[in-house]
Amino acid sequence: MSAQPFDFEELLFEVEGRMESAVDALKKELAGLRTGRAHAGLLEPVQVEVYGAITPLKQVGSIGVPESRMLSVQVWDKGSVKAVEKAIRDAGLGLNPVVDGQTVRVPVPALTEERRRDLAKIASKYAEQTRISVRNARRDGMESLKKAEKDSGVSKDDLHAHGEEIQKITDRTIKLVDEIVAAKEQEIMQV
Repeated sequence: MSAQPFDFEELLFEVEGRMESAVDALKKELAGLRTGRAHAGLLEPVQVEVYGAITPLKQVGSIGVPESRMLSVQVWDKGSVKAVEKAIRDAGLGLNPVVDGQTVRVPVPALTEERRRDLAKIASKYAEQTRISVRNARRDGMESLKKAEKDSGVSKDDLHAHGEEIQKITDRTIKLVDEIVAAKEQEIMQV
């Protein structure tokens, strides 16, 4: 009975997929950081309790940006307006919503210099968590290669070549993470 041939393409696909997922998670985390300008992603993490269930805000109403420092949530069900206002207020975003009929207006105050620095540190922390996830994906991929060398006789040369390919993907992903965070930090620090 011969050993099962090793499918490097499948391993590469899995490693790259895990790294892309980590970058996508970083983008979502960064979208929730306030930059002083209004953007709909700011309210994305808000969860509203309606009819006894916790529901994402975007499933309760439509989020708009009528002005550079104003968000608005057009609540679809009139009975949920107070719940939306409470959820935004309690979300820890430092926002103070105002009810206007079936619309909840959310002014976005300017950030202080100290708060900007704090947000930049948080962005850096998110980036480091993403880098760790990327390196973990690389480590798991390399371990799978070493296991394949033992189990299915992948040659040392193939192991080295495939390891280099995984490292190239890792380097490219880490560079992307650094670029994304640098852009977010610049956005945060702009007055």
